[in-house]
Amino acid sequence: MAKDAEATGTARREGLAQRRKALGLTQEDLAGLLYVERSTVTRWERGETEPLPWIRPRLAEALQVSADRIEELLDGGGLADSARRAGRGRGVAATKVPRQLPTAVAGFTGRAAESAALTQMLENAEPGVPEICAVGGTAGVGKTALAVQWAHQAADRFPDGQLYANLRGYDPDQAMPATDALAGFLRAFGVGDQDIPPEEDERAARYRSLLAGKKVLILLDNARSVEQVLPLLPGSPSCAVVVTSRDSLSGLVARYGAARLELDLLPPAEAVGLLRALIGRRVRDDPGAAGTLATQCCRLPLALRVAAELAAARPDVPIAGLVAELADHRRRLDLLDAGGDPRTAVRAVFSWSYRHLGPDAARAFRLAGLNPGADFDPYSVAAVTGTGLGQARKMLDALVRAHLIQPTGPGRYGMHDLLHAYARELAGASDDDEEQNAALTRLFDHYLHAASMAMDTLYPAERHRRPRIGRPATPVPPVTSSAAARDWLDAERATLVAITGHAAGHGWPAHAVRLSAALGRHLDNSGHYSEALTVHSHARAAARRAGDRAAEATALNYLGGACIRQSRYQEAVGHQQQALALLQQVRDRTAQGQALNNLGTIDHFQGRYREAVDLKLQALAIFCETGDRAGTAHALTGLGLSEERQGHYDLAGRHHRQALTIAAAIGASQSECGSLVSLGAIAARQRCYQQASGHLYRARAISRAASYRAGEADALARIGDLRLRQGYPDDAARYLREAVDLYRELGSRSGEADALNSLGEVLLATGRHSRARAEYAAALGLGAQTGDKYQQARAHHGLGHACRAGSDPGGARRHWQRALALFAELGTPEADRVRAQLAAAQDHSRPKQQTSR
Repeated sequence: MAKDAEATGTARREGLAQRRKALGLTQEDLAGLLYVERSTVTRWERGETEPLPWIRPRLAEALQVSADRIEELLDGGGLADSARRAGRGRGVAATKVPRQLPTAVAGFTGRAAESAALTQMLENAEPGVPEICAVGGTAGVGKTALAVQWAHQAADRFPDGQLYANLRGYDPDQAMPATDALAGFLRAFGVGDQDIPPEEDERAARYRSLLAGKKVLILLDNARSVEQVLPLLPGSPSCAVVVTSRDSLSGLVARYGAARLELDLLPPAEAVGLLRALIGRRVRDDPGAAGTLATQCCRLPLALRVAAELAAARPDVPIAGLVAELADHRRRLDLLDAGGDPRTAVRAVFSWSYRHLGPDAARAFRLAGLNPGADFDPYSVAAVTGTGLGQARKMLDALVRAHLIQPTGPGRYGMHDLLHAYARELAGASDDDEEQNAALTRLFDHYLHAASMAMDTLYPAERHRRPRIGRPATPVPPVTSSAAARDWLDAERATLVAITGHAAGHGWPAHAVRLSAALGRHLDNSGHYSEALTVHSHARAAARRAGDRAAEATALNYLGGACIRQSRYQEAVGHQQQALALLQQVRDRTAQGQALNNLGTIDHFQGRYREAVDLKLQALAIFCETGDRAGTAHALTGLGLSEERQGHYDLAGRHHRQALTIAAAIGASQSECGSLVSLGAIAARQRCYQQASGHLYRARAISRAASYRAGEADALARIGDLRLRQGYPDDAARYLREAVDLYRELGSRSGEADALNSLGEVLLATGRHSRARAEYAAALGLGAQTGDKYQQARAHHGLGHACRAGSDPGGARRHWQRALALFAELGTPEADRVRAQLAAAQDHSRPKQQTSR
């Protein structure tokens, strides 16, 4: 993240924390005053989340400041204004203000006229339409550097956030699809993966709705074409877009009125000025030679920086000596054509710098360029080169000094797209196909083994379901602790997705299939559903081409699971049915159990509880037959959930206890947490409050230890229900609001609807009827979006009570009738209770009718 964006975030965090400390309050003290968890206050002060609108007045009161002052403490106007405009409506609301601009380039000089022109173009944009400016120019001319530098300077004009995407239009591999860029932007605003629509048009509509009325800057870097850019354009005139591209993007100018800024080569004085800033005294001592060196680099900033780094690495060589050396090298390599294309000069400078590398560093540069990912670490470089970790680090240091790669984060490195292409070109010329294939095989083996190790650390109960990967000869990253495993998977997630796609399409189908099988559980549990769909789709295609029906079925099972998470039930059914057909052919009983279990989950979410129970029982029988204890625990938990919905509490409890025993024995924390939450809910219904409390607080502790955030949200929601039953509505509201907050972060609409319905019950119990109606209405909308009839029925039931409390018996009757119809359709015990309420309401109305007569 950019330095000024970091400073802004730090100031925001410190403002809130300093005010709290000035009052002598700990985080726990403030949490107690607000009826929230201490972790919520911690996330506010870290800038990870923001207080929701309903809690801000209470926060202002607790900190003894005005409402306006609390907004200033949160963000000096930016974060707060965004939140006020966003409100609470889902699909538009955002809980985060993105600050995605990359770090400005060090030693940026010149381009003052272009920066001013960029500002002027945006200020002169046509009223009523978004401001759009296309920055063009040849490769290496400094388009990205200028755009990022200007964006940092203009950031204060866009308090609702700055978005950035490298569209990789000219990378050696495939450019970034607009659908992926849209998903990244939606996530930046706090939209969970489960809420990100699958299709590009739907994502673009959601993105435009989210930006409506906001002042946001969007920087689209390295665009290849107008078609790649169009879905990423906002509709709001308060936004601004800067696009960099080697293409003229004439369609963007003609159809959308974009201003165009064409970057030329640096003027001679500015080119020498950049060399002076990077090299220092030797440029001042020999300005004539410095001018010649700038000319040899065609006054392209990228070439100038590479040349300056080589000069800095050789402090005893005068600039004139470097000029002579480069001139001779260019002649020998004959890299300049008669037309004087500046790009050939860039290659000449790259070649000059490359020639001064030692043989090991030169080989590392070539082979690192083969990595399909956007960045890499020392372990992956050790793998692709077949060397040790210490040697890999030395080679990386040499490449950084030569300015052929640049750090992208702690222990991570990347290449400019021109350098990436140049590295691959060198590999093609210097390393035969056998050596390149061997290097990529070592690299893919490394990622596959490290991913498998990390998964075994995080999810040991399902180790038997994942492919066993032999230890490679190259160094392995330390992923034996949960924190290290999770950090590695998060850091490498984009690279793992890219490698799966490359392996699937370029002759390593087994690696693609095994990566999909290894990563499936983590992508699902961590909520990265878009990446899951991409990885498993690549694996399925690779398996089909290889004729591996078992692997194709495994990928289909994971695809079905990802679709279930996104409420795409028809697609999920299709994937699972295809998987079952293949699995019957290959006779993989365990995988058949997984497919049946997923089909049962689909039936459960669609309210077909009896069918869900039948499918879960079939899956359970298979898991017991094959000795799959993780599958057995998972199936028992799902079976108990469907039985609980039908009111079979004793039977559900028995199945949950069986699941709990197995899950605890094998370390299946997700199943353990789920069973405890359900046992707690059943105990609370049966008024066994002490037992319920033990189950639910244990579930919360397990979920937090395992970083299983969905399980933590489930536990919080049920603890809220329990505290209401125990007569502590304020406690109940605190837990339920924490659950709502967490569900929203996760993008779990069904979970959010559940918690909102429970919050409505708390508000009704405390006489806040209008607030209760708002929560029930929000839950009803979410239930309709996801097709969750049970939550819709709960919302109608609650709205009926709210109407009755508000002296609207007609509205109460209509909502209860709708609730009764839904509960009866679902076959749940709530139907009898609503039926009795309707009868009582009708009896109560009869005397009034007789009196009126």
